[in-house]
Amino acid sequence: MSDLPRNAVNRAFKLASLPLGLAGRATLGLGKRLGGASSESVSADVQLRTAEHIFRVLGELKGGAMKFGQTLSVLEAGIPEELAAPYRATLTKLQESAPPMKAATVHGVLAADLGRDWRDRFRSFDDRPAASASIGQVHKAVWHDGRTVAVKIQYPGAGDALRSDLRQVARLGRSVGALVPGMDAKALVEELHDRMVEELDYRMEADAQDGFALAYDGDPEFAVPKLVEGAEHVLVSEWLDGRPLSNVIADGTKEERDQAGLLYVRFLFSGPTRAGLLHADPHPGNYRITADGRLGVLDYGAVARLPEGLPPSIGQLMRRALAGEADEMLDGLREEGFVKAHIDLDPEDLYDYLAPFLEPARVERFHFNRPWMREQFARINDPRRPGYSIGLKLNLPPSYLLIHRVWIGGIGVLSQLDCEAPFSAELERWLPGFRS
Repeated sequence: MSDLPRNAVNRAFKLASLPLGLAGRATLGLGKRLGGASSESVSADVQLRTAEHIFRVLGELKGGAMKFGQTLSVLEAGIPEELAAPYRATLTKLQESAPPMKAATVHGVLAADLGRDWRDRFRSFDDRPAASASIGQVHKAVWHDGRTVAVKIQYPGAGDALRSDLRQVARLGRSVGALVPGMDAKALVEELHDRMVEELDYRMEADAQDGFALAYDGDPEFAVPKLVEGAEHVLVSEWLDGRPLSNVIADGTKEERDQAGLLYVRFLFSGPTRAGLLHADPHPGNYRITADGRLGVLDYGAVARLPEGLPPSIGQLMRRALAGEADEMLDGLREEGFVKAHIDLDPEDLYDYLAPFLEPARVERFHFNRPWMREQFARINDPRRPGYSIGLKLNLPPSYLLIHRVWIGGIGVLSQLDCEAPFSAELERWLPGFRS
Protein backbone atom coordinates (compact mmCIF):
# COMPACT_ATOMS: atom_id res chain seq x y z
CA MET A 1 0.00 0.00 0.00
CA SER A 2 3.04 2.29 0.14
CA ASP A 3 3.46 2.79 -3.62
CA LEU A 4 0.96 4.73 -5.68
CA PRO A 5 -0.69 2.51 -8.34
CA ARG A 6 0.00 4.08 -11.73
CA ASN A 7 -1.59 1.65 -14.14
CA ALA A 8 -4.90 3.04 -15.40
CA VAL A 9 -6.43 -0.42 -15.84
CA ASN A 10 -5.45 -1.40 -12.30
CA ARG A 11 -6.90 1.82 -10.87
CA ALA A 12 -10.10 1.46 -12.87
CA PHE A 13 -10.45 -2.10 -11.60
CA LYS A 14 -9.98 -0.95 -8.00
CA LEU A 15 -12.59 1.80 -8.42
CA ALA A 16 -14.98 -0.70 -9.99
CA SER A 17 -14.45 -2.98 -6.99
CA LEU A 18 -16.36 -0.56 -4.75
CA PRO A 19 -19.87 -1.14 -6.17
CA LEU A 20 -19.03 -4.77 -6.99
CA GLY A 21 -17.87 -5.33 -3.43
CA LEU A 22 -21.05 -3.79 -2.06
CA ALA A 23 -23.16 -6.05 -4.27
CA GLY A 24 -21.21 -9.10 -3.12
CA ARG A 25 -21.58 -8.20 0.53
CA ALA A 26 -25.31 -7.58 0.05
CA THR A 27 -25.66 -11.07 -1.49
CA LEU A 28 -23.69 -12.56 1.39
CA GLY A 29 -25.94 -10.69 3.81
CA LEU A 30 -29.02 -12.15 2.17
CA GLY A 31 -27.54 -15.62 2.65
CA LYS A 32 -26.92 -14.91 6.34
CA ARG A 33 -30.50 -13.72 6.79
CA LEU A 34 -31.80 -16.88 5.14
CA GLY A 35 -29.56 -18.77 7.55
CA GLY A 36 -31.28 -17.21 10.54
CA ALA A 37 -29.16 -14.12 11.39
CA SER A 38 -31.11 -11.01 12.37
CA SER A 39 -31.63 -8.31 9.74
CA GLU A 40 -30.12 -5.65 12.03
CA SER A 41 -26.90 -7.54 12.74
CA VAL A 42 -26.40 -8.47 9.09
CA SER A 43 -27.01 -4.87 7.92
CA ALA A 44 -24.53 -3.51 10.48
CA ASP A 45 -21.93 -6.05 9.38
CA VAL A 46 -22.40 -5.21 5.69
CA GLN A 47 -22.13 -1.47 6.38
CA LEU A 48 -18.98 -1.84 8.47
CA ARG A 49 -17.27 -4.04 5.88
CA THR A 50 -18.25 -1.59 3.12
CA ALA A 51 -16.80 1.34 5.08
CA GLU A 52 -13.53 -0.55 5.61
CA HIS A 53 -13.40 -1.42 1.90
CA ILE A 54 -14.00 2.20 0.87
CA PHE A 55 -11.18 3.44 3.09
CA ARG A 56 -8.77 0.75 1.98
CA VAL A 57 -9.36 1.25 -1.76
CA LEU A 58 -9.58 5.05 -1.80
CA GLY A 59 -6.68 5.44 0.61
CA GLU A 60 -4.58 3.08 -1.51
CA LEU A 61 -5.33 4.88 -4.74
CA LYS A 62 -4.97 8.40 -3.32
CA GLY A 63 -5.21 10.93 -6.18
CA GLY A 64 -8.65 11.85 -7.47
CA ALA A 65 -10.20 8.74 -5.94
CA MET A 66 -9.19 9.75 -2.44
CA LYS A 67 -10.51 13.27 -3.05
CA PHE A 68 -13.85 11.62 -3.78
CA GLY A 69 -13.58 9.84 -0.44
CA GLN A 70 -12.85 13.12 1.34
CA THR A 71 -15.95 14.60 -0.23
CA LEU A 72 -17.98 11.66 1.05
CA SER A 73 -16.66 12.22 4.55
CA VAL A 74 -17.67 15.90 4.45
CA LEU A 75 -21.16 15.14 3.19
CA GLU A 76 -21.87 12.19 5.48
CA ALA A 77 -24.07 14.56 7.53
CA GLY A 78 -26.67 14.22 4.79
CA ILE A 79 -26.87 10.42 4.95
CA PRO A 80 -29.66 8.88 7.10
CA GLU A 81 -28.31 8.22 10.59
CA GLU A 82 -28.91 4.47 10.49
CA LEU A 83 -26.69 4.29 7.39
CA ALA A 84 -24.19 7.02 8.33
CA ALA A 85 -23.17 5.74 11.76
CA PRO A 86 -21.03 2.76 10.57
CA TYR A 87 -19.35 4.93 7.91
CA ARG A 88 -18.58 8.04 9.96
CA ALA A 89 -15.47 6.98 11.83
CA THR A 90 -13.97 5.17 8.85
CA LEU A 91 -14.52 7.95 6.33
CA THR A 92 -13.19 10.53 8.78
CA LYS A 93 -9.84 8.72 8.56
CA LEU A 94 -9.58 9.98 4.98
CA GLN A 95 -9.46 13.53 6.32
CA GLU A 96 -6.39 12.94 8.47
CA SER A 97 -4.44 9.93 7.22
CA ALA A 98 -3.58 7.54 4.40
CA PRO A 99 -1.06 4.72 3.89
CA PRO A 100 2.45 6.28 3.90
CA MET A 101 5.22 6.33 1.29
CA LYS A 102 8.44 4.48 1.93
CA ALA A 103 11.29 6.63 3.30
CA ALA A 104 13.42 5.98 0.21
CA THR A 105 10.62 7.29 -2.01
CA VAL A 106 10.34 10.44 0.14
CA HIS A 107 14.08 11.06 -0.08
CA GLY A 108 13.99 10.62 -3.85
CA VAL A 109 11.35 13.34 -4.26
CA LEU A 110 13.28 15.71 -1.97
CA ALA A 111 16.49 15.14 -3.92
CA ALA A 112 14.77 15.72 -7.25
CA ASP A 113 13.13 19.00 -6.17
CA LEU A 114 15.52 20.48 -3.58
CA GLY A 115 18.79 19.03 -4.87
CA ARG A 116 21.03 16.15 -3.83
CA ASP A 117 22.18 18.18 -0.83
CA TRP A 118 18.59 18.56 0.43
CA ARG A 119 19.58 17.39 3.93
CA ASP A 120 21.69 20.54 4.32
CA ARG A 121 18.46 22.56 4.21
CA PHE A 122 17.27 20.91 7.42
CA ARG A 123 18.64 20.54 10.94
CA SER A 124 16.47 17.43 11.24
CA PHE A 125 13.88 15.58 9.18
CA ASP A 126 11.41 12.97 10.47
CA ASP A 127 10.95 10.14 7.95
CA ARG A 128 7.65 9.21 9.58
CA PRO A 129 4.78 11.15 7.98
CA ALA A 130 2.82 13.38 10.33
CA ALA A 131 -0.23 13.44 8.07
CA SER A 132 -1.36 12.38 4.61
CA ALA A 133 -3.46 14.10 1.97
CA SER A 134 -4.94 13.09 -1.37
CA ILE A 135 -1.82 13.52 -3.52
CA GLY A 136 0.91 13.98 -0.93
CA GLN A 137 1.99 13.53 2.67
CA VAL A 138 3.42 15.85 5.32
CA HIS A 139 6.59 15.39 7.36
CA LYS A 140 7.70 17.38 10.40
CA ALA A 141 11.20 18.84 10.22
CA VAL A 142 13.43 21.64 11.51
CA TRP A 143 14.61 24.12 8.88
CA HIS A 144 18.23 25.22 8.83
CA ASP A 145 17.32 28.48 10.62
CA GLY A 146 15.72 26.63 13.54
CA ARG A 147 12.06 26.96 12.55
CA THR A 148 9.85 23.90 12.90
CA VAL A 149 8.34 23.27 9.46
CA ALA A 150 5.84 21.09 7.64
CA VAL A 151 7.25 19.48 4.49
CA LYS A 152 4.56 18.46 2.03
CA ILE A 153 5.78 15.88 -0.49
CA GLN A 154 3.83 14.73 -3.52
CA TYR A 155 3.44 11.02 -4.25
CA PRO A 156 5.47 10.00 -7.33
CA GLY A 157 3.03 9.15 -10.10
CA ALA A 158 0.27 11.28 -8.58
CA GLY A 159 -0.23 13.08 -11.89
CA ASP A 160 -0.78 9.83 -13.82
CA ALA A 161 -3.11 8.55 -11.10
CA LEU A 162 -5.11 11.76 -10.98
CA ARG A 163 -5.59 11.89 -14.74
CA SER A 164 -6.62 8.23 -14.76
CA ASP A 165 -9.25 8.96 -12.10
CA LEU A 166 -10.53 11.92 -14.05
CA ARG A 167 -10.93 9.79 -17.15
CA GLN A 168 -13.13 7.50 -15.07
CA VAL A 169 -15.07 10.52 -13.81
CA ALA A 170 -15.47 11.72 -17.40
CA ARG A 171 -17.17 8.45 -18.31
CA LEU A 172 -19.50 8.86 -15.36
CA GLY A 173 -20.08 12.45 -16.42
CA ARG A 174 -21.40 11.37 -19.79
CA SER A 175 -23.82 9.01 -18.06
CA VAL A 176 -24.95 11.73 -15.67
CA GLY A 177 -25.40 14.10 -18.59
CA ALA A 178 -27.87 11.70 -20.15
CA LEU A 179 -29.84 11.43 -16.92
CA VAL A 180 -29.80 15.11 -15.96
CA PRO A 181 -31.15 17.17 -18.89
CA GLY A 182 -30.24 20.52 -17.32
CA MET A 183 -26.58 19.72 -16.62
CA ASP A 184 -23.68 20.42 -18.99
CA ALA A 185 -21.67 17.53 -17.56
CA LYS A 186 -18.91 17.67 -20.18
CA ALA A 187 -18.03 21.31 -19.42
CA LEU A 188 -18.14 20.62 -15.70
CA VAL A 189 -15.78 17.63 -15.96
CA GLU A 190 -13.36 19.72 -18.05
CA GLU A 191 -13.34 22.41 -15.37
CA LEU A 192 -12.85 19.79 -12.65
CA HIS A 193 -9.92 18.39 -14.62
CA ASP A 194 -8.26 21.79 -14.96
CA ARG A 195 -8.67 22.69 -11.29
CA MET A 196 -7.45 19.32 -10.01
CA VAL A 197 -4.45 19.30 -12.35
CA GLU A 198 -3.49 22.68 -10.86
CA GLU A 199 -3.12 20.94 -7.51
CA LEU A 200 -0.31 18.81 -8.94
CA ASP A 201 2.01 21.84 -9.13
CA TYR A 202 2.92 22.83 -5.58
CA ARG A 203 4.35 26.09 -6.90
CA MET A 204 0.78 27.28 -7.51
CA GLU A 205 -0.16 26.18 -4.01
CA ALA A 206 2.85 28.06 -2.65
CA ASP A 207 1.69 31.21 -4.40
CA ALA A 208 -1.83 30.84 -2.96
CA GLN A 209 -0.56 30.15 0.56
CA ASP A 210 1.73 33.17 0.33
CA GLY A 211 -1.26 35.32 -0.67
CA PHE A 212 -3.36 34.12 2.28
CA ALA A 213 -0.44 34.47 4.72
CA LEU A 214 0.12 38.07 3.66
CA ALA A 215 -3.58 38.98 3.89
CA TYR A 216 -4.03 37.38 7.34
CA ASP A 217 -0.64 38.20 8.85
CA GLY A 218 -1.07 39.00 12.53
CA ASP A 219 -4.83 38.34 12.46
CA PRO A 220 -6.31 37.73 15.92
CA GLU A 221 -8.81 35.16 14.63
CA PHE A 222 -6.94 33.18 11.95
CA ALA A 223 -3.55 31.48 11.63
CA VAL A 224 -2.07 30.91 8.17
CA PRO A 225 1.37 29.20 8.13
CA LYS A 226 4.01 31.26 6.34
CA LEU A 227 5.64 29.81 3.24
CA VAL A 228 9.31 28.80 3.56
CA GLU A 229 10.08 27.07 0.24
CA GLY A 230 8.02 26.02 -2.77
CA ALA A 231 8.97 23.62 -5.57
CA GLU A 232 6.91 21.59 -8.06
CA HIS A 233 6.53 18.54 -5.83
CA VAL A 234 7.73 19.80 -2.43
CA LEU A 235 6.28 22.58 -0.29
CA VAL A 236 7.79 23.77 3.01
CA SER A 237 5.87 26.00 5.39
CA GLU A 238 5.95 26.89 9.07
CA TRP A 239 4.53 24.19 11.35
CA LEU A 240 1.10 24.88 12.85
CA ASP A 241 0.04 23.09 16.01
CA GLY A 242 -3.59 22.89 17.05
CA ARG A 243 -6.61 20.76 17.84
CA PRO A 244 -8.03 19.16 14.65
CA LEU A 245 -11.49 20.40 13.72
CA SER A 246 -12.56 16.74 13.50
CA ASN A 247 -11.83 16.51 17.23
CA VAL A 248 -14.01 19.55 17.92
CA ILE A 249 -16.78 17.89 15.88
CA ALA A 250 -16.50 14.70 17.92
CA ASP A 251 -15.85 16.04 21.43
CA GLY A 252 -16.20 19.82 21.48
CA THR A 253 -18.49 21.67 23.87
CA LYS A 254 -21.40 23.65 22.45
CA GLU A 255 -19.44 26.87 22.95
CA GLU A 256 -16.39 25.44 21.17
CA ARG A 257 -18.46 24.12 18.26
CA ASP A 258 -20.39 27.39 17.87
CA GLN A 259 -17.19 29.44 17.84
CA ALA A 260 -15.45 27.07 15.43
CA GLY A 261 -18.42 27.23 13.04
CA LEU A 262 -18.48 31.03 13.10
CA LEU A 263 -14.74 31.33 12.43
CA TYR A 264 -14.98 28.68 9.71
CA VAL A 265 -17.66 30.64 7.83
CA ARG A 266 -15.87 33.94 8.40
CA PHE A 267 -12.64 32.62 6.90
CA LEU A 268 -14.28 31.08 3.85
CA PHE A 269 -16.28 34.21 3.03
CA SER A 270 -13.62 36.78 3.92
CA GLY A 271 -10.89 35.24 1.73
CA PRO A 272 -12.12 36.63 -1.61
CA THR A 273 -12.43 40.14 -0.14
CA ARG A 274 -9.19 40.19 1.86
CA ALA A 275 -6.91 38.09 -0.35
CA GLY A 276 -8.72 37.75 -3.70
CA LEU A 277 -8.67 34.00 -3.00
CA LEU A 278 -11.25 31.41 -1.95
CA HIS A 279 -10.02 28.40 0.03
CA ALA A 280 -11.88 25.66 -1.83
CA ASP A 281 -11.12 22.50 0.14
CA PRO A 282 -13.56 22.71 3.06
CA HIS A 283 -13.09 19.30 4.73
CA PRO A 284 -12.21 19.38 8.47
CA GLY A 285 -8.73 17.89 8.03
CA ASN A 286 -7.57 21.29 6.75
CA TYR A 287 -8.48 23.14 9.95
CA ARG A 288 -7.07 23.39 13.48
CA ILE A 289 -8.00 25.35 16.59
CA THR A 290 -4.79 26.85 17.97
CA ALA A 291 -3.95 27.15 21.67
CA ASP A 292 -4.88 30.86 21.58
CA GLY A 293 -8.31 30.12 20.03
CA ARG A 294 -7.59 31.04 16.41
CA LEU A 295 -8.71 28.99 13.43
CA GLY A 296 -5.61 27.57 11.77
CA VAL A 297 -5.94 26.80 8.07
CA LEU A 298 -3.81 24.25 6.18
CA ASP A 299 -3.47 23.01 2.58
CA TYR A 300 -3.90 25.64 -0.12
CA GLY A 301 -3.88 23.31 -3.13
CA ALA A 302 -7.52 23.93 -4.05
CA VAL A 303 -7.95 27.69 -4.29
CA ALA A 304 -10.19 29.78 -6.55
CA ARG A 305 -8.52 32.95 -7.81
CA LEU A 306 -11.10 35.73 -7.37
CA PRO A 307 -9.15 39.02 -7.66
CA GLU A 308 -12.39 41.02 -7.69
CA GLY A 309 -13.97 39.00 -4.86
CA LEU A 310 -17.04 36.80 -5.00
CA PRO A 311 -19.41 37.52 -7.92
CA PRO A 312 -22.06 40.08 -6.81
CA SER A 313 -24.65 37.97 -8.62
CA ILE A 314 -24.60 35.40 -5.79
CA GLY A 315 -25.66 37.93 -3.18
CA GLN A 316 -28.17 39.55 -5.53
CA LEU A 317 -29.81 36.20 -6.29
CA MET A 318 -30.04 35.37 -2.59
CA ARG A 319 -31.57 38.76 -1.84
CA ARG A 320 -34.21 38.28 -4.55
CA ALA A 321 -35.03 34.82 -3.26
CA LEU A 322 -35.33 36.00 0.35
CA ALA A 323 -37.69 38.75 -0.81
CA GLY A 324 -39.90 36.13 -2.50
CA GLU A 325 -39.21 37.50 -5.99
CA ALA A 326 -39.52 34.13 -7.71
CA ASP A 327 -39.69 35.42 -11.31
CA GLU A 328 -36.70 37.73 -10.87
CA MET A 329 -34.78 34.92 -9.17
CA LEU A 330 -35.36 32.56 -12.10
CA ASP A 331 -34.34 35.28 -14.58
CA GLY A 332 -31.12 35.82 -12.65
CA LEU A 333 -30.36 32.10 -12.54
CA ARG A 334 -30.81 31.91 -16.30
CA GLU A 335 -28.47 34.86 -16.81
CA GLU A 336 -25.77 33.17 -14.72
CA GLY A 337 -26.18 29.80 -16.50
CA PHE A 338 -27.77 27.86 -13.62
CA VAL A 339 -30.82 27.23 -15.81
CA LYS A 340 -30.16 26.46 -19.48
CA ALA A 341 -32.20 28.24 -22.15
CA HIS A 342 -34.04 25.10 -23.28
CA ILE A 343 -35.17 24.15 -19.74
CA ASP A 344 -38.74 24.99 -18.72
CA LEU A 345 -39.18 25.75 -15.02
CA ASP A 346 -42.03 27.17 -12.96
CA PRO A 347 -40.66 30.05 -10.82
CA GLU A 348 -42.74 29.15 -7.77
CA ASP A 349 -41.70 25.48 -7.91
CA LEU A 350 -38.06 26.53 -8.13
CA TYR A 351 -38.53 28.92 -5.21
CA ASP A 352 -40.05 26.14 -3.08
CA TYR A 353 -37.08 23.93 -3.98
CA LEU A 354 -34.48 26.52 -2.96
CA ALA A 355 -36.25 28.09 0.03
CA PRO A 356 -34.98 25.66 2.72
CA PHE A 357 -31.37 26.32 1.70
CA LEU A 358 -32.00 30.03 2.39
CA GLU A 359 -33.01 29.43 6.03
CA PRO A 360 -29.53 30.23 7.43
CA ALA A 361 -29.68 33.65 5.73
CA ARG A 362 -33.28 34.35 6.74
CA VAL A 363 -32.86 34.35 10.53
CA GLU A 364 -30.52 36.17 12.90
CA ARG A 365 -29.08 32.91 14.29
CA PHE A 366 -29.22 29.51 12.62
CA HIS A 367 -28.54 26.05 14.02
CA PHE A 368 -26.83 23.72 11.53
CA ASN A 369 -27.24 20.06 12.46
CA ARG A 370 -27.31 16.61 10.91
CA PRO A 371 -31.13 16.19 10.93
CA TRP A 372 -31.53 19.46 8.97
CA MET A 373 -28.83 18.43 6.50
CA ARG A 374 -30.31 14.96 6.04
CA GLU A 375 -33.71 16.46 5.35
CA GLN A 376 -32.27 18.66 2.60
CA PHE A 377 -30.47 15.72 1.01
CA ALA A 378 -33.57 13.55 1.17
CA ARG A 379 -35.68 16.34 -0.28
CA ILE A 380 -33.53 16.74 -3.39
CA ASN A 381 -32.41 13.11 -3.84
CA ASP A 382 -35.66 11.20 -3.28
CA PRO A 383 -37.40 10.54 -6.65
CA ARG A 384 -40.72 10.43 -4.81
CA ARG A 385 -40.45 14.07 -3.75
CA PRO A 386 -41.30 17.05 -6.03
CA GLY A 387 -37.86 18.62 -5.59
CA TYR A 388 -36.14 15.70 -7.29
CA SER A 389 -37.37 16.65 -10.79
CA ILE A 390 -36.49 20.32 -10.17
CA GLY A 391 -32.91 19.39 -9.34
CA LEU A 392 -32.54 17.49 -12.62
CA LYS A 393 -33.26 20.72 -14.51
CA LEU A 394 -30.53 22.80 -12.87
CA ASN A 395 -27.03 23.32 -14.22
CA LEU A 396 -23.78 24.17 -12.42
CA PRO A 397 -21.77 26.65 -14.52
CA PRO A 398 -18.10 25.60 -14.63
CA SER A 399 -16.97 28.99 -13.30
CA TYR A 400 -18.95 28.29 -10.11
CA LEU A 401 -17.51 24.81 -9.55
CA LEU A 402 -15.18 25.68 -6.67
CA ILE A 403 -17.63 28.16 -5.14
CA HIS A 404 -20.29 25.43 -5.17
CA ARG A 405 -17.83 22.98 -3.64
CA VAL A 406 -17.19 25.40 -0.77
CA TRP A 407 -20.89 26.18 -0.31
CA ILE A 408 -22.09 22.57 -0.18
CA GLY A 409 -19.03 21.18 1.60
CA GLY A 410 -19.14 24.04 4.10
CA ILE A 411 -22.77 23.32 4.93
CA GLY A 412 -21.79 19.68 5.51
CA VAL A 413 -19.02 20.65 7.95
CA LEU A 414 -21.27 23.11 9.81
CA SER A 415 -23.90 20.38 10.14
CA GLN A 416 -21.29 17.99 11.54
CA LEU A 417 -20.28 20.69 14.04
CA ASP A 418 -23.91 20.97 15.16
CA CYS A 419 -23.27 24.69 15.63
CA GLU A 420 -25.40 27.80 16.10
CA ALA A 421 -24.22 31.32 15.25
CA PRO A 422 -25.27 34.60 13.53
CA PHE A 423 -24.37 33.40 10.03
CA SER A 424 -26.60 35.93 8.23
CA ALA A 425 -24.44 38.75 9.63
CA GLU A 426 -21.39 37.14 7.99
CA LEU A 427 -23.21 37.10 4.64
CA GLU A 428 -24.06 40.78 5.03
CA ARG A 429 -20.46 41.55 5.89
CA TRP A 430 -18.67 39.58 3.17
CA LEU A 431 -21.09 38.69 0.33
CA PRO A 432 -21.27 41.39 -2.37
CA GLY A 433 -24.78 42.21 -3.50
CA PHE A 434 -26.44 40.59 -0.47
CA ARG A 435 -27.33 43.85 1.22
CA SER A 436 -29.89 45.94 -0.66
